[in-house]
Amino acid sequence: MQQELLEQLQKITEEEKRILDGELDIRKELYTSKKDFVIDSKKLLEKGRLIEIRPHTRFAHFPKHRHNYVEMVYMCSGNTTHIINGTETIVLNEGDLLFLNQNVTQEILPAGKDDIAVNFIILPEFFDRTISMIERENVLRDFLLSTLSADNSTSSYLHFQAKDILPVQNLLENMIWTIICRKSGTNTINQTTMGLLFLNLSLFADNINQNNPNQYEQNLVFSVLKYIETHYKNGTLEDISTELKQPTYYVSRLLKKHTNANFKELLQQRKLQQAAYLLTQTPLTVEAVMEAIGYDNSSYFYRKFREKYGCSPRNYRSSLSNSSKM
Repeated sequence: MQQELLEQLQKITEEEKRILDGELDIRKELYTSKKDFVIDSKKLLEKGRLIEIRPHTRFAHFPKHRHNYVEMVYMCSGNTTHIINGTETIVLNEGDLLFLNQNVTQEILPAGKDDIAVNFIILPEFFDRTISMIERENVLRDFLLSTLSADNSTSSYLHFQAKDILPVQNLLENMIWTIICRKSGTNTINQTTMGLLFLNLSLFADNINQNNPNQYEQNLVFSVLKYIETHYKNGTLEDISTELKQPTYYVSRLLKKHTNANFKELLQQRKLQQAAYLLTQTPLTVEAVMEAIGYDNSSYFYRKFREKYGCSPRNYRSSLSNSSKM
């Protein structure tokens, strides 16, 4: 991280001064007005802002709590120890990212002076524009984003080891700098940056929850979705199951549990996503697009495309073309 930015984040806050002066307990009234320790975004976000950052409070044990927003923790330097849902221990090291949805509980062990973590406070609607501003759909990215949904029941966090992924580091620093500068109209910039961040993270599924044995099932799902992303034309459940050294019935069951879709449905979804992308971004004919994504039955392709997008491939292309000219 740029030294000037790191030095700004290292500054001792008023809350930390009180802790260093002997007030060891976290003042819950700074974070919530409720009896339960659910940190309230209204306490941390100015009206009209969808995202904010605050350095993690050091020198004290941060008690078990939840949030009514999505939290992203970025470890700028040093490390912090997080206890998730009362049972799982995650150590964040420099460059790590931790996404937590509204279902998860966490407590954080005391951090030292050089353990600098930045907490992103993000309202769920922040991600709406993030998704819509990215033209190309992506089954893995969609799954990652769904993990952040408050009603997701199969997973409640994502842990990325991203220290060596330069684009991710650059995007995070850009977002932190933009938020700190507090210029008006930066919501759109930050939403676009977050979209680019997820596109980059989706390329590195192997770096997600890597050292968390309790996330073994989710890790397998990531691997299958990454396989589908690149093998949508002729990929098979048998091939990826062999690659993962797992029986096909087990992989199929995991996909249904974590995505509510089976392998065939996910593969078809990815084919159609790619078809939509090719129709709007290339001059390929509809027949050439159909061949490129691995369909040889035109009536089946047309029927499935209409089911997903509500119109024929040709109408989809023309409607997108006309809207871009307006």
